[in-house]
Amino acid sequence: MLGLLLTICLLLGVASGCSSDEKSTTDAGKATTSTAAAEGSVLRVPEDHKSIQAAVDAAKPGDMVLVGEGIYNEAVDVTTEDITIRGVDRNKVILDGEFELENGIRVLDTEGVVVENMTARNYVSNGFFWTGSDRFKASYLTVYRTGEYGIYAFNSYHGLIEHSHGSGSVESPLYIGECFPCDIVVTDVVSEYSGVGYSGTNSGGDLFIINSVFRNNRVGMLPNSGSYELCYPGRQTTIVGNTIHDNNLLNGPGYPTAFLAQGNGVVLAGSVDSRVERNRIFNHARTGISLVPWTEPDGFDSPPPASEHDRPCRESRKDPLPPEPVGLVLWDVTGNRIIGNHISGSGIVDLASGYITDPVPGVAVAGAGNCFSDNVISSSAPPGLQEISPCDGPGNGGDQEEGTLNFGKLYADRPPEPSRDAYRSTPVPADQENMPRAATAPHPRFEAPERVDVDAIAVPEMPSA
Repeated sequence: MLGLLLTICLLLGVASGCSSDEKSTTDAGKATTSTAAAEGSVLRVPEDHKSIQAAVDAAKPGDMVLVGEGIYNEAVDVTTEDITIRGVDRNKVILDGEFELENGIRVLDTEGVVVENMTARNYVSNGFFWTGSDRFKASYLTVYRTGEYGIYAFNSYHGLIEHSHGSGSVESPLYIGECFPCDIVVTDVVSEYSGVGYSGTNSGGDLFIINSVFRNNRVGMLPNSGSYELCYPGRQTTIVGNTIHDNNLLNGPGYPTAFLAQGNGVVLAGSVDSRVERNRIFNHARTGISLVPWTEPDGFDSPPPASEHDRPCRESRKDPLPPEPVGLVLWDVTGNRIIGNHISGSGIVDLASGYITDPVPGVAVAGAGNCFSDNVISSSAPPGLQEISPCDGPGNGGDQEEGTLNFGKLYADRPPEPSRDAYRSTPVPADQENMPRAATAPHPRFEAPERVDVDAIAVPEMPSA
C-alpha cells in the first residue's frame, strides 16, 4: 500500500523513483481484448538497440519493442503511448534488478502501453508498474522477489492483467489501487509466497478478479479502504471463480497489515458493495471469508457518505488534500454479496462477520447491509449467518451481532515478523507458458478489456494434490 506521500507526488506529476495441476482459467467468463488494427515498426533488442530503455526511447506510437533472450539489468521508464514491449521467450527474457534497482518496467502517465511475455525479478520496489495510465495490458508476465509489488496498477484505468504469475512480494504480487470506476479485468493469474495474494485499496467499479489462483500467501485477498490513498472507499469489486487456498504463510515476506490478516482466505476490510461469488476456498488457519470494519488510527479523512460512492475517482482526487490526520477513522463494511462459495478446512469458521475491537458506538459490526446465500460451509460466525442475513429475501430475525468474530483478539496473536529482506529467498517459480507466436504475433493497439460474462463462471474444481 502506498502512503499519502506517493499520492501527493503523483498528484503533482512527480515520478517516484509454476507449473501446477490447478487450472486458473475457464472458458466461461474468459476476458477478451478489444483492440484496433493499427501497427507500427518493430524495434529489436539487442539487434537494433542495445538496451530495452534505448529501444523504448526510440519507439513511436504503434511500434513494438521486441526483446531477445538475455538478462537485462535495467529499470525501464516508459512515456511513449501505444507501444508494445514483448519478450521472445517469457522464461528467457529476464529483467533483473539485482536487489539494487527499483522497478523493472514503469509506465508513467501514458496510454496504451502493453507489456508481455517476459520475467522481472529481484527489484527492491516493483516488477511491472503502471501509474496514471490508461489502456494498459499485462500479459504472460512472470515476476518474483520484489520488495513491494509484482504487477502494480495505480490510478490506472481500462486494463487487462492476464496469464501471469507473481511470487515473493513483500506486499503483493498483484495490486490495483486508487481507481473508480477502474474498468480492469484480472484473469488467469497465480499469486503466491507473498504478504497478500491480491491487494486493492480504494479501487473498484467494473473491477473483475476472476479465474485465478491465490495460494501460500499470508492472506489470500484483501480489498480495503483507507484515507492514506485517495478515491476512498474501496467498492464494487467483483471476485468470482477463483481458487484461494492455504494462505497461512509464516516464514515468508510480509508487512504489518498482512500480519494482522494472517491465515484468512478473503478479507473484505472496509470494502463496500462488492461481490464474492462462486470461489473455491480451503485450508485456512482462521477463516475462509471474513467481513470486518477497518480502522485507521491516524486517518486523514472520514468516509464519504453513501451518496458519494458513485463519484468518479478522477473527480474526487482533485479535492484538496487534508492538511493533517484527523484521528481514528473507521471504515464500515456494508452492501457486500457473498454467494455460492465453496469453503472448507477453516481453523475457526468458514464464513465470518466480525469487528476489529469492541464495537464502535453508532457503527454496526460487519453484517449490517451485507448478505450471504448458497455458500457451502460447515460453520459461520455468528452461527446461522446465512439464515440471519440472506441475499434477496427476508432473514429469520436472528441477531447478526451476537456471536460475531472478534478480530481484535485474532490480530493480537500475530506471527513473528520476518526480516525486511525475506522476499529475496522465496521460491523461484517454474518455467511458465509462453505467449503463442511471440516473435511474430501482431501487436495491435490496445483499447480496453471486454466485459466478462460473470454469470457464466462456475465454482472451480478442487485442484489435484
